[in-house]
Amino acid sequence: MGKPDQSRRAFVWRSINWTKVQRYVFKLQKRIFQAAKSGQDAKVRRWQRLLVKSYYARLLAVRRVTQDNQGKKTAGVDGMVVISPKQRLEMAEKIKGNLKTKPLRRVWIPKPGRDEKRPLGIPTIQDRARQALVKSALEPEWEGRFEGTSYGFRPGRSAHDAIGRIYTAINQGQYYVLDADIAKCFDRINHDYLLSKIHCPSVIKRDLKQWLKAGVLDNGVFEDTEAGTPQGGVISPILANIALDGMARLIETMYPKASGGKVKATLIRYADDFVVISPSLDIIEQCKTAISRWLKPIGLEIKPEKTRVCHTLNPIQYEGKTEEPGFDFLGFNIRQYPAGKHRVGKINRDTRKTFLTHIKPSKKAVTAFISIIKHSNNTW
Repeated sequence: MGKPDQSRRAFVWRSINWTKVQRYVFKLQKRIFQAAKSGQDAKVRRWQRLLVKSYYARLLAVRRVTQDNQGKKTAGVDGMVVISPKQRLEMAEKIKGNLKTKPLRRVWIPKPGRDEKRPLGIPTIQDRARQALVKSALEPEWEGRFEGTSYGFRPGRSAHDAIGRIYTAINQGQYYVLDADIAKCFDRINHDYLLSKIHCPSVIKRDLKQWLKAGVLDNGVFEDTEAGTPQGGVISPILANIALDGMARLIETMYPKASGGKVKATLIRYADDFVVISPSLDIIEQCKTAISRWLKPIGLEIKPEKTRVCHTLNPIQYEGKTEEPGFDFLGFNIRQYPAGKHRVGKINRDTRKTFLTHIKPSKKAVTAFISIIKHSNNTW
């Protein structure tokens, strides 16, 4: 099951029925998702083992890293980039299991609109293919477990969905907001903590340990990776999401919905950026303290210089300085403005609602976009 109908030797890459391949893999993933949602852990493990052994799943993993992904022409420490159909078929055989992971290649890329650079750890193309295979087995399980207000690096979810969720949360009232960022999240995640959260078949756990401890080559100098899930690997985003899963549940447990359905606090997260929304400043401060404490066992902390407390409508005094209303999140500025009684066409708006919620691109995002255009066209 999961093998092509014809002999592998005669199997030509270009003749693969990708619709059939994708349908088969999706069918297994759906079973994993449903088993995870219903708490049938033994079935989850069984389907995951079957998926990582499947020839169809391996073909799809190779295709994703050698044809579909933007970084398909980026080599790891071995300098290898898979190009020919023959090499792709060979790789589908090689990633079957028991691979020895090679160190990551350190690459520094500029941060948009800044002089700073951020480090990427690029695995070899073969390791990336194996990571894509393992991700295809882990992702449906965790999609059945992840919190509903987590939006980053998840299939079918985007930054716009996160912004839409914020709009829904604040549109009917005026709120205090904790706008926070986790310092060097991908570089500092505690490996033991992360692995303790993942209950998977031993073959997958072995791979995860190897990738986390692979080390990095930076200009020929080898460095151990004692913590973190280096950005650049296919598997890194889902591992970061697994590590941070539970933050929203912490807030829900601390402040459950009132009997009338009124929400006391809402946490919305996109990867390592998050906001907490509440009508109470005291609750916001308590959430900040609780989240800081919750992050410590993971090896993480809130970044003070990129964290602020504000109000959606009014300026507030906080920790000795004036915080202007509104906040920036995921390239958007979200703010409320006072609004009096008025009419739009023949529709009377609710006169009790004395504000309007407005979302627009942030100044920082606009500046970064102009910079990209300026450098790409070389005309301004």
